[in-house]
Amino acid sequence: MNLQRKHQSETMKIYDLIIIGGGPAGVSAGIYAARQKLDTLLITKNFGGQMAKKAVNIENYPGMGEISGMELIQKFEKHLKKNDIKIKMESVSKVKKTGNTFSVTTRDREEQKSRAVIIASGSDPRPLEIPGEKKYIGKGVSYCVTCDGPIFTDKTVAVIGGGNSAFEAAYSLSRYARKIYIMEYSAQVKADLENQQRAKETGKIELVTNVLLKEIRGGDFVESVTYEDNTTKEVSVLKLDGIFVEIGSQPATSVVKDLVDFNERDEIVADPRTCQTKTQGLFAAGDVSDTTFKQIVIAAGTGATAALSVSNYLKLST
Repeated sequence: MNLQRKHQSETMKIYDLIIIGGGPAGVSAGIYAARQKLDTLLITKNFGGQMAKKAVNIENYPGMGEISGMELIQKFEKHLKKNDIKIKMESVSKVKKTGNTFSVTTRDREEQKSRAVIIASGSDPRPLEIPGEKKYIGKGVSYCVTCDGPIFTDKTVAVIGGGNSAFEAAYSLSRYARKIYIMEYSAQVKADLENQQRAKETGKIELVTNVLLKEIRGGDFVESVTYEDNTTKEVSVLKLDGIFVEIGSQPATSVVKDLVDFNERDEIVADPRTCQTKTQGLFAAGDVSDTTFKQIVIAAGTGATAALSVSNYLKLST
């Protein structure tokens, strides 16, 4: 049996490129790789990433006017599947490199090999890391308004964060919830004035700043959050039915941690001209990399850049 597995390993197909991720960066990389006639495998657990879950209403993607994140990723996926590219719906557990060949292992323990890899795994929601948060995930604590918003019809909820994503989440929740609090650690919020005005016009959204969250409490479900005023140090309890966390995200980089360098935000350091990491043949695109701005159009652009760079890399390495 061991000899049989060894023979299978030695004769395993080697792709030109494996792309990890099905968000804007991964899909764009797939389309461009196909156009470069690269033998490509794209591995993703699902399509869309943060865009499908968190982008309720997109108004700044060229040519789309106004469109939801889910609708836009459906267009991306349809476009991708028109190309000659193999797709495996699974998550990746490990990436390693031996000589000039990469080995990518998926959660179902299947191993794939390639001459180059683009890591476009995006990012995961950043947790609050306070007592009660993990206990009430799925029981009042959520990281996805698109997924869970309707559950809180006629309820009182809080959105944690003061950036555009928090205000957009609160605005979306105003279609369902009776009352929404936006709770921000700083004295000032960072959201665009347009988003602040839109939230104000709902008549349902109240802003609470200088907030240091202490604990989430409840019975079977969330019932309240305890917080401290950063200035007065006064501790208060706010009764709630749900909490939506919108304090940013953290890159999903664990599968390549031994092959790349990271910046202070745990993003993969990559050459901005080529998306090349410190490991030859390994490229990073989208929110997982150290791009300055996290936008859908920028993620798609870096995906295209990475695929074209892979094409050049493979030509030079043959």
